[in-house]
Formats: sequence, structure tokens, C-alpha cells
Amino acid sequence: MKYAHVGLNVTNLEKSIEFYSKLFGAEPVKVKPDYAKFLLETPGLNFTLNLRDEVKGNQVGHFGFQVESTDEVIAHKNRLEENGILSQYDEINTTCCYALQDKFWIHDPDGNEWEFFYTKADVAASSENASSCCVPEKPKTKEVECCSTTTQNANINSCCS
Repeated sequence: MKYAHVGLNVTNLEKSIEFYSKLFGAEPVKVKPDYAKFLLETPGLNFTLNLRDEVKGNQVGHFGFQVESTDEVIAHKNRLEENGILSQYDEINTTCCYALQDKFWIHDPDGNEWEFFYTKADVAASSENASSCCVPEKPKTKEVECCSTTTQNANINSCCS
């Protein structure tokens, strides 16, 4: 296999091209009035945008990039922030999908969620928050707010058990 392929429906091709150019750090290799194609060598990804009149919600769980270190997570976060894409959620030392991870989340113009994550270790628990694994929830209560980790509140064990 040479490339994984993802075809994503979008409602605003121009905004999506701008977002994904920043996300990938690369320009599309092909642009048509209703289509754009990014061909990335690392990771090997054929990623297309397909213009639609309507996109109803996030039709997939999420997308993401697994990286090789926490420093790389932070470098991608800084790179995207420098390009005007702010993270929605930061999770340091979080348990998700049976792994201890450092990660951050962003949303594209149509609301699709993307994560950049580093897996530190495998763990026995699926999640520290049984109501969601791998897709962050917006804080609803003080308890959940406390358990939503950020780079400023990295020690989740101080308030969550």
C-alpha cells in the first residue's frame, strides 16, 4: 500500500483548503471548482475535499496524527497556533483508548475533529472519563472541568480518580 485515502465532504472549499493547507503544512496538488486533493508523503495520505451543499455533523468519530513524542505534539500545536488554528482541547497525561497519551484537538470548518497525539504507554483502563473516549467533551460541570486536562493543568490525578 502506498497511501491511505480519506475523502471528506465539505461545505466551503476555499475555507477548507485554507484550513487543511495549514494543518498539513502543504498546499493541495490539485484544485477544481468542487474538489481539492492533498497528497502527503509523510504520513502517506491521499486526502481529498469534496464540495457538497450540506454536511450534517461529524460523520466520523475523529481523525488524527500519532506522533513520536510529546515535544512533537507541542511543536504541531505551536505551528498551527502560529497559523491561526487554535486548539479546542489540550490533554496531557490523559487516559484514552487504553493508553496514556498527550494530545490536543482542533476542528475543521465543518466541525470534523482532529487530534495530534503521543502514546506514552498502554494501560488497562479505556478512559478516565467513561462517558467519552478518544473524543473530548466540552466541560459541563466543575468535576468534568477539573478533569479536562490542559498544559496548564497537567496533573489530572490531583482532582480525578
